[in-house]
Amino acid sequence: MIPIYLDYNATTPIDPEVAQAMMPYLTKYFGNPSSTHWYGQNTRRGLDLARRQAAHLLGCATDEIIFTGSGSEANNFALKGFAWANRGRGNHIITSAIEHPAILEACKFLEQQGFRISYVPVDEFGRVQIAAVQQALTPDTILISVMHANNEVGTLQPIAEISKIAQTAGVAVHCDAAQSAGKVPVRVEELGIDLLSLAGHKLYAPIGVGALYVKRGLKLEPLIHGAGQEQQRRAGTENVLEIAGFGKACEIAHRDLQKNMAHMKIMRDRLRAGLQNSDLDLKCNGHPEQVLPNTLSVSFRHLQAQVMLGEIGNEIVASAGAACHSEAVVISHVLQAMRVPPDYAMGTVRFSVGRKTMSAEIDRALTVLKYAAKKLQS
Repeated sequence: MIPIYLDYNATTPIDPEVAQAMMPYLTKYFGNPSSTHWYGQNTRRGLDLARRQAAHLLGCATDEIIFTGSGSEANNFALKGFAWANRGRGNHIITSAIEHPAILEACKFLEQQGFRISYVPVDEFGRVQIAAVQQALTPDTILISVMHANNEVGTLQPIAEISKIAQTAGVAVHCDAAQSAGKVPVRVEELGIDLLSLAGHKLYAPIGVGALYVKRGLKLEPLIHGAGQEQQRRAGTENVLEIAGFGKACEIAHRDLQKNMAHMKIMRDRLRAGLQNSDLDLKCNGHPEQVLPNTLSVSFRHLQAQVMLGEIGNEIVASAGAACHSEAVVISHVLQAMRVPPDYAMGTVRFSVGRKTMSAEIDRALTVLKYAAKKLQS
């Protein structure tokens, strides 16, 4: 029997419509999109269409979309590119304690380059504290980078409120929206941001493509130098095959957003209710309301997440919030920042449902989970 896939926050399958949109660039259109001849112009049209589709999803102009090789590259481009281009204005950046490694590691690198980074805390729900952001601001602050939704617990961050504070202080805002796009509305004007990162493989597009929204007039130092692709900001011949898929995925995400949001919430709530109504010793993590509709982080008390995943692995696929290293349990930085008690945190498993998750799969998963948890907790 094929295991039930409950790890959509890790990666999503390619949507059939996305695969169909990619096919012409596998079989027919192979020209370099920078070429002016017939072959190049056919791929250029595909590139332009994808840029319009991505811009439509975010509610921005087409010239504000830069295609990248991943969400991580988009994050690195946003932080390093902005920091280097605006170093004359200041050397201080604010981020949160629960960011994706693509942000945290980029910040560590920038610290080595002489930048100062402030890591603001979160509350017990994993939500960034507005007062902490306000307090962290200095005359040297040039950028605030806070994710839209946390990948582990699903908590949505108060980006619009943070942006208002930043605008008053004359500070730019970057938002990693890899996990939120296609699950909740992501509109740059409503969020009030200057930079936003997307990852294709979280959006039912292929692995290996992403995008960065860059507000008009914003200065970024390129990470990749060469020819003038992507408006002189990212050299290298564009990966039109995957960009075409990415664009189609953005179109579908915008078109079916309300339907998909409602479906995923029903599936997630069904799973949560089934676990909470059992006699298992567990707690659910994340904000009770300001949270992605598809994400459920569950901490099983006195269990180790990897042991639990090993027990259910033939029937359910999910992710651990704590890992075993050298005979010790290492709890994720997100759960540590949320101050989840260690006896719960070490047994944290993230379940994330998708567009095609079915009620029968949730019910089967509940049967497997209850049996495994009771067996291990006893």
